[in-house]
Amino acid sequence: MTPNCSAAPTRTTDRPPALIGLARLMRMAFDGADLLPIAQQLIERASANEADAEALLDLSTVLQLQGIRNVGLATQAQALQIRRVYELPAAKTPAIRLLALMAAGDLMTNTPLPFLIEDADVALTLLYLPPGEPIPRELPDHDVAYIAVSESDPTRALLEQLAQCVPSWRTPLLNRPDRIVRTARDQACTLLADAPGVSMPASARVTRDALARVGAGTLEITDLLPGGGLPLIVRPVDSHAGHGLDKIDSAAALAAYLQASAADAFFVSRFIDYRSADGQFRKYRVVLVDGVPYAGHMGVSAHWMIHYLNAGMTDSAAKRAEEAAFMRGFETGFARRHAGALRAITERFGLDYLVIDCAETARGELLVFEVDPGAVVHAMDPVDLFPYKRAPMAKVFAAFRALLLRTMAAARLEATPPVAAR
Repeated sequence: MTPNCSAAPTRTTDRPPALIGLARLMRMAFDGADLLPIAQQLIERASANEADAEALLDLSTVLQLQGIRNVGLATQAQALQIRRVYELPAAKTPAIRLLALMAAGDLMTNTPLPFLIEDADVALTLLYLPPGEPIPRELPDHDVAYIAVSESDPTRALLEQLAQCVPSWRTPLLNRPDRIVRTARDQACTLLADAPGVSMPASARVTRDALARVGAGTLEITDLLPGGGLPLIVRPVDSHAGHGLDKIDSAAALAAYLQASAADAFFVSRFIDYRSADGQFRKYRVVLVDGVPYAGHMGVSAHWMIHYLNAGMTDSAAKRAEEAAFMRGFETGFARRHAGALRAITERFGLDYLVIDCAETARGELLVFEVDPGAVVHAMDPVDLFPYKRAPMAKVFAAFRALLLRTMAAARLEATPPVAAR
């Protein structure tokens, strides 16, 4: 059956109130602001006007930032019943109209584009696409469309549906959905298995029952993960930010892990000890914009599971100094050392925008933990503690804006009829 796909944008004139938006709300939460008064104001707005979908969508974000995920998602669903299209105006006179195609879900479901354009001349329109419904034939007016949906079990059907639409898409489109699907953990490691300069341990998707049998000693881990063995990394499918992630050193530890987890499916991979000579672990976030690598951040920790917020960067001047050196010398240091690996990742995934969480092995390879266009890239860190971050992050944001401008220019050139021969 031919998919119901959009052919071109349509102009809209009646604009509802703009959102506060993810970037502003998360920045406030990051700075320790009390979000309760904002939540109360949004509740009052929604109570006074049942059509105020913007109040409900912002309230959903506030609730999720406060850890009230289920209520936040229910509030989001209520907002999307009222309206599917939302506006985030540009900080300056808009030069670019960016349309983000979104999926309903939590804060990890879509690429957080508002951070990339927070102070730019880019007007952002968010279009939420419910699963199972046809893609609209008419889209909000825009210059460039961007598939913001990250790969996950709940979004895979939507990505596949969008992929069917790509051949008939007539407006500029970034981050093709068939390529986003490749970022699934078990697909990404296969795609990068023989990439030069890259090390990404094989990852297998397994059922709870199969892991339980390994924990009970009735099944070998190699039956699930060829070449695998202990220690083992286990995480629930579709988990992020270390939730449910653990290193398993024995069958008994695996049985205890399963007792504490309610998940039905997991990814397992072999643990790679990537600590440096000084005993510290170092994890890097690298941003690929149109194939060009940029520094995102660097975390240093005595523990193997590093997330920037738990690495103690705010408490250690020495760690910040090391991150500053990494970011300032990124182009001539890290990016040059791993130029071949980063080029291979760019070519094999084929995405216009991609974020890599990685480390360096003792042999000098790029150890890839995850590739995900939906990872957060931001400039929220306090300037007094992280003054060195402003310039590198500005490079990322400028590169993203330049990508949008190039895409617009290429589309206009393609649409320009050739000059008749004299």
